[in-house]
Amino acid sequence: MLDIPSITGIIAAIGVIVGVVFTAFQLRDLVKTRHTELIMKLYSDYRSNEFREALIKVMNLQFEEYDDYVKKYGPWFSDEPAHKAIANVAMFFDGAGVLLYKKLIDKSLMYDLFSTAIRVFSEKTKPVMLGLRREYNDPHVFEWFEYLYNEMKKREQKGVKNG
Repeated sequence: MLDIPSITGIIAAIGVIVGVVFTAFQLRDLVKTRHTELIMKLYSDYRSNEFREALIKVMNLQFEEYDDYVKKYGPWFSDEPAHKAIANVAMFFDGAGVLLYKKLIDKSLMYDLFSTAIRVFSEKTKPVMLGLRREYNDPHVFEWFEYLYNEMKKREQKGVKNG
């Protein structure tokens, strides 16, 4: 038969275990909520008129490779609207790539919300990105955007739709 101090000790231990489990669930929900808030902030920026106009401008550019791009639109560090549009969209996706790499945003949400724009923009601007890396001898030019694109391609190749 258990005495009062033993029963009290068991109840206290159960209370601690329940508290730890409850706290773990709360922390998990808090992290999930923060990730969701961050992705929705990205989505809000993505839906902005400025972003949409930049993406449309980029998709309407006509060039075959980097030298052709420079010939038509001038050197990268100029006030050319084409450069601004590419930089605007690429920096958005570059930032998203860092967040994905650091596991601060959910890969499935990124895929569901942005995969088409990531793929289309990347395929359109790949010659410019590679040309900038070559011209400025900097392999890190928009590297996180490339990481993001590669992660979306992996997911697409696996045929993952949700989750």
